[in-house]
Amino acid sequence: MKKFSLWSLLFVLMVTSTTSFAAFSVSKKTETTTTTTEPSVNIQEAMKTLGSMSKSEKREKVKEAKKAIKQFKEDKSNGAAPSTNTLLLVILALFIPPLAVYLHEGEINNRFWISLVLTLLFFVPGVIYSLIVILGGA
Repeated sequence: MKKFSLWSLLFVLMVTSTTSFAAFSVSKKTETTTTTTEPSVNIQEAMKTLGSMSKSEKREKVKEAKKAIKQFKEDKSNGAAPSTNTLLLVILALFIPPLAVYLHEGEINNRFWISLVLTLLFFVPGVIYSLIVILGGA
């Protein structure tokens, strides 16, 4: 009876986590479709204002943009707090490593196949590799 309840709990966890990932991927796609129409207007306006600026003002804007990019890269390298999706992927990687890698990558690629082979041959290296892929970020 304990095995049945453990497996049913695991199944519910997998179903809810894959559902949340599916919702995340759908919302991700809708964000890209909504933002593709708006930036074209913003870019045109920005180009007009950039054309009306003097050379020193343009240099100042470029410096500000470079500082913002540098700050973004520093924040990314320092590693902000992991999101809920990362936490769910780590939990899923402990039970089904190839599925966690697939959901993290968003496609079936070399990382997925390596995780699948390692999991089929030796379970523990598959889990370790999946955690490296998910938490590695690169």
